[in-house]
Amino acid sequence: MGIWQRLLIFGGVSLRAGGGATAPLGGSRAMVCGRQLSGAGSETLKQRRTQIMSRGLPKQKPIEGVKQVIVVASGKGGVGKSTTAVNLALALAANDSTKAIGLLDVDVYGPSVPKMMNLKGNPELSQSNLMRPLLNYGIACMSMGFLVEESEPVVWRGLMVMSAIEKLLRQCYMRVSLASKSAVIVSTPQDIALMDAHKGAEMFRRVHVPVLGLVQNMSVFQCPKCKHKTHIFGADGARKLAQTLGLEVLGDIPLHLNIREASDTGQPIVFSQPESDEAKAYLRIAVEVVRRLPSPSE
Repeated sequence: MGIWQRLLIFGGVSLRAGGGATAPLGGSRAMVCGRQLSGAGSETLKQRRTQIMSRGLPKQKPIEGVKQVIVVASGKGGVGKSTTAVNLALALAANDSTKAIGLLDVDVYGPSVPKMMNLKGNPELSQSNLMRPLLNYGIACMSMGFLVEESEPVVWRGLMVMSAIEKLLRQCYMRVSLASKSAVIVSTPQDIALMDAHKGAEMFRRVHVPVLGLVQNMSVFQCPKCKHKTHIFGADGARKLAQTLGLEVLGDIPLHLNIREASDTGQPIVFSQPESDEAKAYLRIAVEVVRRLPSPSE
């Protein structure tokens, strides 16, 4: 399997901070129980935080490889990041067959890409001890789900999680360059989800990662019998947030049974039902994503 020359999709990223809980990836949360500090202890903690923050972001380590990295994120679990990442990868490949697409699932706690992409097994090792990603539907995939049993929980925290992601990223035959990356924010129209999506977008801005736009997932439900449309999670919430952030909505994905069934059977809707309205929605989003991608030199 050769080196990928074009695009890599990062699937299943969820970022959350604040209070006493953190969820660095996916929708899982690791509760951190703390105790109140006072006096010297509190001052020492403040100094330590200041010291850590002063270091800034870690230096990027570009690896010769792809030209673009797209981070699919939300700020909240359960809004459809993995489904969006999988179908967006397939849509990008369908829109331009000259580009090779890789999908890196960095949800350590609940990797779902193996099931959605109908992939099982362990990655083989190359002669240089790099893991070879698994391939299906023309998309090369790497996931923690290939390295642990499906029902086995991952109870790692902090540095162990980051070390695992580093290995998936850099000890894999999917060559990745982090020099040119962008983000796509996925959210439902619900206010609770939009609050976290707003934080996610602001986080990317602080670390100078351009946000290409928002995907409004589960935007509307249409009854298959009477065709009545119901906005279960609210109407146009992502559009209002996009206006606040000075961004655009890349597209709307309906709440549809076909999307769920296709994902559960490992046959994503863009692959299994390319002529459906739902698949065409992902294809349109892919076009908008490519149109907004910065050049690799930026």
